[in-house]
This record gives sequence, structure tokens and C-alpha cells, in this order.
Amino acid sequence: MPQEHYFSSKPADDGSLRIVPVRLAGREVEVFTAGGVFSPGHVDLGTRVLLGEVPDPPAAGHLLDLGAGWGPIALTLGLEAPDATVWAVDVNERALDLVRRNARRLGLENVNAAMPDDVPPDLRFAAIWSNPPIRIGKAELHALLRRWLPRLQEGATAWLVVQKNLGADSLQRWLGDELGDGWTVVRTATSKGFRVLAVTRRR
Repeated sequence: MPQEHYFSSKPADDGSLRIVPVRLAGREVEVFTAGGVFSPGHVDLGTRVLLGEVPDPPAAGHLLDLGAGWGPIALTLGLEAPDATVWAVDVNERALDLVRRNARRLGLENVNAAMPDDVPPDLRFAAIWSNPPIRIGKAELHALLRRWLPRLQEGATAWLVVQKNLGADSLQRWLGDELGDGWTVVRTATSKGFRVLAVTRRR
């Protein structure tokens, strides 16, 4: 059989689901994954770096995982901030279906999996955690960040993990130039070939 396309938009049928043990929020859990989503067999290295470097999420408010995949970041946010509302955003319906299955499996009622246009436009986020989809190309990536970063609340931070050899440093410079006054963009960590960037809305 031909290999399924790397990103598959339709939800996986039950027969193609697999259960994978992973460590999230300091605990061992089992999650559903399937082919056709990013890193279906494990928590990818960039996401592990991000989760190991970010501070605890805000305890309340709306939290955003941008480019959620099967949900390792959104599920971590849901586990660590049970009184917050987590938005797992992706353009891949298969990924969103997996997030929903995994939230149910872990008993998380505070995780919403949504297409970008289904997030209420007036929502403002207390934090964004993201392993952004760098490989969609610079123009698309910049459009994605222009759309979502301005939705941070005043004083809130977006934590982004980007592979150094895929343009982390140039992205940091672009963010500083693009966002301008009222924002700070700093590198907070370098690990295993990845940079962690903190993008904070000061006003």
C-alpha cells in the first residue's frame, strides 16, 4: 500500500489508531496517535525541549497551543492548569480528532480542539505555547504568527521552540522587527539544537 500522506486531513478510523506511552506533565500516560500527523510515534524532540524549559502555565484564563498535532502541548497545559481553558488549534482534522480522543482518555474537560476560524475572535490568551510548523514556509509562518501573537493579553508571553538550523535566530530578529515597541523577544534557552523564544506583550 502507498504510504499515507504525512499530513492527512480526515480523522483516523479506529483500526488505524495506536496507543503510545508518553510522559506529560511529570506523569506516564498513554495516548492515541495515528499516521498522517506530526511525530505520531512519540513526543518530538523540539516539543520535549519546550516543555522542559517553559515556566508553569497561568492557572486560569485561555491558553493556546498553536499547531497542536496529536496534542502533547495542549494535554500538558490541560493537566498542569485544570482551571484554565486550553485551545488546541490545528488545520488538520485528524490531529484535532486525536486531541479530542486524548483529552477524553485523560479526563480533561478543559481542552478544546479547534480549527483556526472556530476560535472565538474576541478571545485573548494568557499564554501561548507552540512548536510552530516551520516547514510550512516563511511566508505562511509569518502570517500565522501575525494572526495569533497579537491576541496575547497585556503582560502575557508566547513560548516558541524553533530548531536552530531551521531559522530560529532569523525568526527571533523578524519577530523583534515585526512586533516593535510594546513587545520583548528574547531567547531563553538553547538545547539539543533548538532555541526557546519568549515573546511578551508588555502593553
